[in-house]
Amino acid sequence: FFLMQHYDQAGHINVGTGKDLSILDLANIISEIVGFTGRITHDLSKPDGTPRKLLDVDKLHKLGWTHQISLIEGIQSVYHSLKSKHWYSSPTP
Repeated sequence: FFLMQHYDQAGHINVGTGKDLSILDLANIISEIVGFTGRITHDLSKPDGTPRKLLDVDKLHKLGWTHQISLIEGIQSVYHSLKSKHWYSSPTP
């Protein structure tokens, strides 16, 4: 926290684990966490898009910060803390 309050270099900083993960693997992780039992399919008629997304976290690591929890733990934590909240608004009479 202190580190980012005093950061004044140009450019952005990626926050992550620095480990490569395919979009399909991420979708499967999320499916398992939320209990999705359907199938994940690819629409091969669409362009590739971004099959992988790996953020370069070297700048962050050089500043002395590394992740403390895994991606799976982070997704589980956010999902469990938010799933009891209401994400819709009731229509007003």
